[in-house]
Amino acid sequence: MKSRIFTFVPVLASLCAPLAHAQFGSGIVYDPTQSAHAIQQIQQASQLYTTAVATRNQIVSMYNLAYQMSQMPQNLAARYKADWAQWTSLQSTPNTYGNTSALVNALNFGALTQAQQGYNGAYVQPQTYPSGSYSSLGTRTQAIVANQYATSEIAQSTTTNALATLGTIRSDSQSFAQKLANLESDTFSNDPSEQTENALLGKINSATLLQIHSQENTNQLLAASVQQQLLAQKQQIDAQNRAINNAIYFQQNFPNVMQLTTGGMTQSIQSISLSPNAR
Repeated sequence: MKSRIFTFVPVLASLCAPLAHAQFGSGIVYDPTQSAHAIQQIQQASQLYTTAVATRNQIVSMYNLAYQMSQMPQNLAARYKADWAQWTSLQSTPNTYGNTSALVNALNFGALTQAQQGYNGAYVQPQTYPSGSYSSLGTRTQAIVANQYATSEIAQSTTTNALATLGTIRSDSQSFAQKLANLESDTFSNDPSEQTENALLGKINSATLLQIHSQENTNQLLAASVQQQLLAQKQQIDAQNRAINNAIYFQQNFPNVMQLTTGGMTQSIQSISLSPNAR
């Protein structure tokens, strides 16, 4: 009997040992696997929190930098803003005989019709030969007259187009000056919305377009100036070629002219000497 009792005690002790190891006085069961998993999750959450804090700090730094870059220095406009020369309209000029108003309007507003009217009223106009008079001229004289008329007509076309170009540029100058003033105001503005990256790119593009527009006006003025130079060059070439042609004509016709001249003089002398009154 005693041997059975002693045999049961170790068995009961072995059964109670795990139970005593797995439980605490409060009744909470301890699981090593779940505890390790919970510790791992806590570590991951701690890393996520650290990453979130670093990201927040980076975002705040970027925002502060963007806000700082969006602020225009207070005295920038006073230091760098400059005025520029603007086109001005021609004031009323004396119009004694009523032939200058169309020309002034053409220079102010650039209408080609007004430029033509102004040219016809203020410039000396060449007269045309009467019917049949031109055809009665010699071939050489007709060529000279036609050349001179061509120069006059080209001068009229060139001048009227230059007047219209100047007037158009002057007429558009007020609108162009206002656009420049708006761009300058936005450039030196202290408004943060005007200093964002997109706003800055927009102003750069606008400034480029205004510069192209201004360059186009300059090109038109240069083209008009070149046309006037070509006309002056044509007049010089015509005068030079006319002198050459006159020299060639004189050389070719000098013997005949002199023969006619001397022959006429001889006949005149002979007729005078043979007349009764000469005796």
